[in-house]
Amino acid sequence: MSEQFFAHINKFIPVSHEDFQAIITFFEFQNVFKKQLLLEAGNSCTHNYFVLNGCLHMYFTNEKGVERTVQFAIDNWWMTDGLAYLNQTRTDFTIQAVEDTKLLSITFEKQEQLLKEFPQMERYFRIMYQIGYGASLRKMKHMFDFSKEEIYFHFTEHFPEFAQRVPQYLIASFLGLTPEYVSEIRAKKRS
Repeated sequence: MSEQFFAHINKFIPVSHEDFQAIITFFEFQNVFKKQLLLEAGNSCTHNYFVLNGCLHMYFTNEKGVERTVQFAIDNWWMTDGLAYLNQTRTDFTIQAVEDTKLLSITFEKQEQLLKEFPQMERYFRIMYQIGYGASLRKMKHMFDFSKEEIYFHFTEHFPEFAQRVPQYLIASFLGLTPEYVSEIRAKKRS
């Protein structure tokens, strides 16, 4: 599993095997089970999670008690509440495993120490945040530009790895749709 993380980092910045052996010591390996919570809304956000294998989702619960998914993370993706993590404050979000998941976690304190000892990792994390921010902007654009039906089909066509792994009700939640509406448009497409 550490070779996978090594290869991932080296897609974005060069890191020697020797440096990586020290870098990996800042992380903890975790196995989490389907539906297990990693972070609950109202608690302090103290960890950043890298998914080795599996799937996580981040959501909030609105005033009507409806869960709204804001982010997914599958293999080689990061997940945390960025602002709460940075400020070491309470989060409004919950992070839960969608399926059994193997991940690496790092605390804010250890990440700060890692960045001091290995400044090249600052560039790596900057790139990860830029990619995540860019993806969020693109999602917002699609939400404004596309019809609800177009949003769903665009998502499933451009991100088939999610469409195949993530339950439809979570995809609906992520796209601001109801599970019933997703069922309708899927049935319409089949006919």
